[in-house]
Amino acid sequence: MNKKALRQHYKMLRTGLDASTIESNSLAIANRILTLPLWDFSFYHIFLSIEEQREVDTDFILHILQGKDKNVVISKSDFTTNQLSNYLLTDNTRLIKNEYNIPEPVDGIPIASDQIEVVFIPLLAFDTVGNRIGYGKGFYDRFLAKCNEKVIKVGLSFFESAPEFSFVESTDIKLDYCVTPNKTYVFE
Repeated sequence: MNKKALRQHYKMLRTGLDASTIESNSLAIANRILTLPLWDFSFYHIFLSIEEQREVDTDFILHILQGKDKNVVISKSDFTTNQLSNYLLTDNTRLIKNEYNIPEPVDGIPIASDQIEVVFIPLLAFDTVGNRIGYGKGFYDRFLAKCNEKVIKVGLSFFESAPEFSFVESTDIKLDYCVTPNKTYVFE
């Protein structure tokens, strides 16, 4: 399958998930994340789920991060440049959904990409060696390219890995881990 066909396939698989399955699988993913060796850091970037896209519900992970007193960083998308700007999530952060139903901060305390130590990454599909397919705009590849080279990249998926992709581009940045409800993949 090519990228377009894989995107369509995994979007269709997500469409078949009901709210109860999304909730239980998202909780299973959060519980698996607790076993990863990534809790000695300070700045954690997390995406806020697009409910309409049936993404992994990151609220469970968010509660873990807040319970561990971590600095949680969220993004605002600029669709003219396909860049993310990052902000510290605080009790005073006001969120609104943009035109694509992505919850985003209205404003806040800016955080430089190179300060971020762990990134939880949305995706549609990933392969056996850590390549991922997102929605196709390249937001996360551009963002990760600006992060510290030691940043830990954690994909979140309801589904298991696909066979290795044959269409990887030089700008694609691989995952270090991908967590599903049933398995944690470690990529080297």
